Amino acid sequence: MEFCSCCPGWSAVSSKREWKPLEDRSCTDIPWLLLFILFCIGMGFICGFSIATGAAARLVSGYDSYGNICGQKNTKLEAIPNSGMDHTQRKYVFFLDPCNLDLINRKIKSVALCVAACPRQELKTLSDVQKFAEMNGSALCSYNLKPSEYTTSSKSSVLCPKLPVPASAPIPFFHRCAPVNISCYAKFAEALITFVSDNSVLHRLISGVMTNKEIILGLCLLSLVLSMILMVIIRYISRVLVWILTILVILGALGGTGVLWWLYAKQRRSPKETVIPEQLQIAEDNLRALLIYAISATVFTVILFLIMLVMRKRVALTIALFHVAGKVFIHLPLLVFQPFWTFFALVLFWVYWIMTLLFLGTTGSAVQNDQGFVEFKISGPLQYMWWYHVVGLIWISEFILACQQMTVAGAVVTYYFTRDKRNLPFTPILASVNRLIRYHLGTVAKGSFIITLVKIPRMILMYIHSQLKGKENACARCVLKSCICCLWCLEKCLNYLNQNAYTATAINSTNFCTSAKDAFVILVENALRVATINTVGDFMLFLGKVLIVCSTGLAGIMLLNYQQDYTVWVLPLIIVCLFAFLVAHCFLSIYEMVVDVLFLCFAIDTKYNDGSPGREFYMDKVLMEFVENSRKAMKEAGKGGVADARELKPMVAILILFYMWPKTILPG
Repeated sequence: MEFCSCCPGWSAVSSKREWKPLEDRSCTDIPWLLLFILFCIGMGFICGFSIATGAAARLVSGYDSYGNICGQKNTKLEAIPNSGMDHTQRKYVFFLDPCNLDLINRKIKSVALCVAACPRQELKTLSDVQKFAEMNGSALCSYNLKPSEYTTSSKSSVLCPKLPVPASAPIPFFHRCAPVNISCYAKFAEALITFVSDNSVLHRLISGVMTNKEIILGLCLLSLVLSMILMVIIRYISRVLVWILTILVILGALGGTGVLWWLYAKQRRSPKETVIPEQLQIAEDNLRALLIYAISATVFTVILFLIMLVMRKRVALTIALFHVAGKVFIHLPLLVFQPFWTFFALVLFWVYWIMTLLFLGTTGSAVQNDQGFVEFKISGPLQYMWWYHVVGLIWISEFILACQQMTVAGAVVTYYFTRDKRNLPFTPILASVNRLIRYHLGTVAKGSFIITLVKIPRMILMYIHSQLKGKENACARCVLKSCICCLWCLEKCLNYLNQNAYTATAINSTNFCTSAKDAFVILVENALRVATINTVGDFMLFLGKVLIVCSTGLAGIMLLNYQQDYTVWVLPLIIVCLFAFLVAHCFLSIYEMVVDVLFLCFAIDTKYNDGSPGREFYMDKVLMEFVENSRKAMKEAGKGGVADARELKPMVAILILFYMWPKTILPG
């Protein structure tokens, strides 16, 4: 049986393809690499077009509602009043109503003027606006109204800014006057948050965030430090890590729940007569939030204990797998920093994408809208460049994430299939990156494109659902949500399958489809092992994430509760906990990837090697002991030996699909 020369990792042995890791490399999925390069050239064309045809000065310096660029002389636009003005001394864009945001069109729905200075202090009356114009030479009303007429003209209510004028400061490099207090945008948030019936609650929440911003930043840094410490612990004491995590999570869950109930009881008993009326509502909101937190923590603790009770016999099996993964991090220490590089690459691309998007907003010719103001719009086929640009955001972002998966897979594969660890490359991570760039960019481009094909329809359906919210009937709403859910499930399954396909490509240098098929066959053949190892291992990593979130949240409760400025700290605590989970997920997901790659390598190793001369195992002895113990545990639990296990494989294979859903990789 012969195979294509583009797949050198395969050889014909008894009409079966044999895995030969770390053999000669060859480029895979070259057509997809060329397609991706052409797509990137198209993205570059959009960037060049937007810079060449757009007015960079309009983006940096800003322009008023009449098409005049601030800070320079302007030419007269035909049939546009107040255009062609000399704004050399007026360098900043000022909005008469900066808090009036148009959610649909994604812009500030207000008249824009060029002014000489931004009001640094709040202006409560038209007299204050007039004094500011006389003292600073910065007229904040329309060009048609002189400063001396601000308090006498009947048109002042229309041509002057909405009172009170909030204190503002120029945005660095972009010369726009922006309100200093972000609570100015509370009304905009109220349009997005429908569960807030009392608008004053939202104002107090935003006020709490602004008051506690230093504490929020400190707690976010604490979560980052805790994640790094946990990665170091995983690296050096992996044997006892499982039991340490189990004990700490139990103590953390009990301690956090107890502290919440204690704080609730303490604040409930505190005398309300000493609280001033202005803070009484805040105190009641905090008391209600504490009760909700305490009940939620109690339910979560009970569920956590039940799960740990069911899985207590399998916890010991996970220790061996964690030990082998710990060895990987000892030999490949740069794996710990992989989320940083991925995050840095994503940030660079997102900055480029946003800047191109901003330049696109300045392209086109001046058009007068219904209100008589100037807008810049693109006409003809070029107006559809937005869609191309949005697709590029999704595909290239997924491509960067896929490069991380392929890099990690290549490094771990090198470690696993190197018998003498002293012969490892000096930097396996860089060697993996080198193989990725030289041979497997096409495979990564194809895998990320498949995810993009699933993600785009789901985002379109989500957009349609948000636009039709409250207008569609129950049947249409159910169909939309069902389609969104199905696409989400398919995306998670493909993410997990892609990760294993990249591992197969790293081993045998096969193209994406071949690698995905072979990886899926291996997973199905080892369905019971997948269900056992991955479930227990991922559960323990989940406990690590819970530990970081609980520790950060507990520190946040103590700091926010005893702060002298008594404000609503519900939203700050939620922000801190979400950030802590995101950071923990980014770091521990690398460990999770290592475990998954190790298992696939082990499954391939046991399938094509039997330990006989010439077919020696590559695996670590500890991993082999783990699998043997797992087999014994499964036999004792099933009481049916191998026969029952084979009968269960189709059912467990279905469970693998459900297991794939949460397997997502986020950048750090």
